[in-house]
Amino acid sequence: MAQSTKDRVEGSAHEMKGKIKEKAGQVMDKPDLEAEGASEKVAGKVQRKAGEIEKVLEK
Repeated sequence: MAQSTKDRVEGSAHEMKGKIKEKAGQVMDKPDLEAEGASEKVAGKVQRKAGEIEKVLEK
C-alpha cells in the first residue's frame, strides 16, 4: 500500500475516533475526553490531507 493511501486511511480513522471521543465527552460531561477527541480529530484531518497531497505529488 502506498504511503499516501495509508496516511489517508489512518487519518480518516483518527478523525472518526476523535469525533466519537468528542461526543462521548459531551454526553458524559467530561471536558478532558471532549478535548482529547477534538485534538485527535484535528490530527486525523491533518494526516488525511497530507496523504491527499502526497497522492497528488506522486503523479
